[in-house]
Amino acid sequence: MKVSYITYKHYNKGLLVVLLAFVFQGCFVAKNYERPELEETEDLFRTDNLPTDSLSMADVSWKELFTDEYLQKYIDSALQNNLDIRIAIQQIAISQAYLKQGKAGYFPTLNGSASASRTYFSENSQQGIVLTPLGRDHVDQFDLSGTMAWEADIWGKIRSTKRAYEAGLLQSVAAHQAVKTQLVSLIASTYYQLLALDAQLEITKQTVVTREKGVETIKALKEAGQVTQVAVDQNIAQYNSAKVLEVDLEAAIFKAENTLSILLGITPQNFERSHLDSQHIDTELKLGVPATLLSNRPDVMQAEYGLIQSFELSNVARSYYYPSLTLTASGGLQSLNSNNWFDASSLFVSMLGGLTQPIFNGRQIRTQNEVAKAQQEQALLNFKKTILVAGTEVSNALYMYNAEITKYDFVKNQVEALRKAEENSDELLQNGFGTYLDLLTARENVLNAELNIIDNKLQQLLSIINLYQALGGGWK
Repeated sequence: MKVSYITYKHYNKGLLVVLLAFVFQGCFVAKNYERPELEETEDLFRTDNLPTDSLSMADVSWKELFTDEYLQKYIDSALQNNLDIRIAIQQIAISQAYLKQGKAGYFPTLNGSASASRTYFSENSQQGIVLTPLGRDHVDQFDLSGTMAWEADIWGKIRSTKRAYEAGLLQSVAAHQAVKTQLVSLIASTYYQLLALDAQLEITKQTVVTREKGVETIKALKEAGQVTQVAVDQNIAQYNSAKVLEVDLEAAIFKAENTLSILLGITPQNFERSHLDSQHIDTELKLGVPATLLSNRPDVMQAEYGLIQSFELSNVARSYYYPSLTLTASGGLQSLNSNNWFDASSLFVSMLGGLTQPIFNGRQIRTQNEVAKAQQEQALLNFKKTILVAGTEVSNALYMYNAEITKYDFVKNQVEALRKAEENSDELLQNGFGTYLDLLTARENVLNAELNIIDNKLQQLLSIINLYQALGGGWK
């Protein structure tokens, strides 16, 4: 066997380069990520009753929080079929592919090639002068070779690249969890809005019936000479106002069902559902300490993984200031004649080890490093902003829930008082002691108050959902 381009001396040098590569591989300039100190987590929830327990309602599964069987069925279906969920899953698949590429950076690259060529030379050329007297006017060349190259990770460039891809994968997983959290919240909110609209529609239909009877009563009173045609017209107008509200509520129900269809990833349709009065969320409203947002809330985790990724990419950018050690080996079969192309005498091998140090490249490395630092600072600021937004959302949701609970008794008392006022106004009018305007006003106030108490019940449910989402619940 013939071995070209290598000697014992060269072999020892190549072995030395390999040993040096393994020795220096542990000498990293890459830094390890450490979570920055975050003053933003202090007093984040703006409440006098500061939580001291790390337990949070976000740790409760949505199946335990929402006990309505129809709602559970719709949430479960959406988590399987929602288009945003499926898009997020594909993003995870993309990140997984990049991570596999990052892990492969530790392995050598291998390329194979095969070629056959024929070259004709001029008789007056250097090769032609030699070959023409021998009766040859061309030279054939046959090659079958492979080239392997490996870069030693002396400065941690490959390691940091892999870690950046790992952070990218975790970021896409957190994004998927954020979509799940938002989806669970949207479906529950839409479902409860449907129940509230159903309840308001039922009240409105009852009001329409009552006002229709009221029109007949006022007409009878007019014939008896107790009221004028103006009273009849006002009652007819009030009846039609209730009919308009009935149509508006039916349209709102239709649109809400279409919204729920989109969330479920299915065509628009009617949905089975229970009643608003049967809805109760008994889970204790535990906030947990503010730091739990870092592990419970997906968008906060997503922002931190973005910070980790930019941190590792800064390590990569910094490593380009230092020389890279690359080992290259090639070998194969090479012959001038196809007849002995695959003979042992056609074998050749070559090895090369070298250091490459950038000296001047149009400021590209320095620019890349500066950009990486600025992007890392952007990621840090985005992380802090996400925490502040999360705390604000928790604070708002908790305050709104307490406000709606406080309002409930007042709205309930208002409804009871207005119902009595309506009954008394109707009785007084029929006995000739009241005016039709008092009755019209009382009726309108009763309807508005009854609609408001339904809305108050809805807002209580929505504020719990908002608090649950703000704390990071729904994806577990």
